[in-house]
Amino acid sequence: MSNYALLSTQRRMGITGDEMTGHGFRATTRTIRSEALGFRHDLLEHQQAHSVRSPLGRAYDRTSFLDERRDMMQVWVNYLDTIKAKATSEFLA
Repeated sequence: MSNYALLSTQRRMGITGDEMTGHGFRATTRTIRSEALGFRHDLLEHQQAHSVRSPLGRAYDRTSFLDERRDMMQVWVNYLDTIKAKATSEFLA
């Protein structure tokens, strides 16, 4: 997803550039997936399309961990759904 796609989505939601940037959003999600959900550094870097430093170097290490990344993203969606449900129930209470 491009930075512009994130920015335009945030603007449609009423979030200004003073509140959050596309890069800030990516950094926040990466931090939560690492600290709160416990995902490995290399999976997070692959998911955000960052180059992953490897002791073997990229010439020999062509891993992408697609199955693990798919599972990670499902856990992320479940986490967001839980936050949304809690916020909704508190709002309606």
